[in-house]
Amino acid sequence: MDFTLYICISCMHYIENIKLALGSIKANFLRSLLTMLIITVGITCLVGILTAIDAILFSMSDNFNRMGANSFNIRPLSESLQRSDRGRRQKVTDPIFFEQAMDFKETYGYGGTRVSIESFCTGSATIKFQDNKSNPTVRVVGVDENYLNTSAFELAAGRNFTNTEVFSTSNKVIIGNDLVKSLFDEKPEKAIGRNISINSNHYTVIGALKSKGASSGGSNDRRVLIPLYNSKVLYGYADKPYNITVAVSQPNEMEDAINHAIGVMRNVRKLKVSEENDFEIRKSDGILNQLKDMTSTLRLSTIVIAMLTLLGASIGLMNIMLVSVTERTKEIGIRKALGATRKNVLQQFLIEAVVICILGGMIGVILGIVMGFIVSNVVDGRFFIPWNWMILGFTVCIIVGLVSGLYPALKASRLDPIEALRYE
Repeated sequence: MDFTLYICISCMHYIENIKLALGSIKANFLRSLLTMLIITVGITCLVGILTAIDAILFSMSDNFNRMGANSFNIRPLSESLQRSDRGRRQKVTDPIFFEQAMDFKETYGYGGTRVSIESFCTGSATIKFQDNKSNPTVRVVGVDENYLNTSAFELAAGRNFTNTEVFSTSNKVIIGNDLVKSLFDEKPEKAIGRNISINSNHYTVIGALKSKGASSGGSNDRRVLIPLYNSKVLYGYADKPYNITVAVSQPNEMEDAINHAIGVMRNVRKLKVSEENDFEIRKSDGILNQLKDMTSTLRLSTIVIAMLTLLGASIGLMNIMLVSVTERTKEIGIRKALGATRKNVLQQFLIEAVVICILGGMIGVILGIVMGFIVSNVVDGRFFIPWNWMILGFTVCIIVGLVSGLYPALKASRLDPIEALRYE
């Protein structure tokens, strides 16, 4: 019961100090308002810019996900030159064969991932539609039903391959944007359902890709995609290699997914425990990691700039509190004469400084959230309430209030009550 009474008295004491702090702020409204505005600007910069950075990063991360940034490839070792071991020639690393690729796809079961298999067929195909034909520089690639989900390609019209079409000799094809331009007057819808020929083989167009532009391997728009098994029948040979791509749904699961893939692939390749991997993993998230590093530096710079602004606010707040102590010297003397202790006076002025900071911080947090919301809409990102930055903002406000109000509060608490009562 005594403890409960002590808690109640302490709460009443703090509430009374808060009321006194609000009364003092009201009495010196203009000076307090100017200080709160400086704190508001600092917290707005802190919360607003950090929230905007998160929105931009999320938006770009989502775009990179659609482009295949959160994916990795499994390929034979690139360092597959013949090596010599005491004068004996070692075997060159074998490619990943069709059966191995299919075995991996059926066995690999890491949650939330998609596995696609692709195979290069030719880079010198000629595509013909009626009397129009392309130059013999079109790339033909055999793919499965997951290829569009693990790569940067998106459909402008039509549909993807079905699982039945992938594993049959069905003559269906998805064509690139350059072929839509040259053969179908830049109208993807016009290509759907048309019959074209790839060299001497006839195909029906079921999809048209959006433009992707060029890469180091040439134009990505000058290609056609055919079902995987169809490519095996028409362009297959004994040692034909196949590429495996695994797309991860969440970036933070990349390492676990890779470790699981290594274990499955070792079993598929029938490697002994003592043997090293004869394949390699190539991640596609390099640009995204660089972007995250850049935003980390930007976050740090934002925090430093906001802290400098708040440093100016803390100096202004300290000045106001010192002036307040001087103006209220007689009031302090009366309070001490009536029984107020040093601790009571110290708490009163500290709470007053903290209340000013929190009021400015509340406005700053609201403006910061609004700023982040506007930026997220501009970049088409997903807006979310920045709880972590809000907590950081209020924490900084409390620290600034305590640091700025400590010296004036100590000065007020050390005043001699007799001398204070004589002050005019």
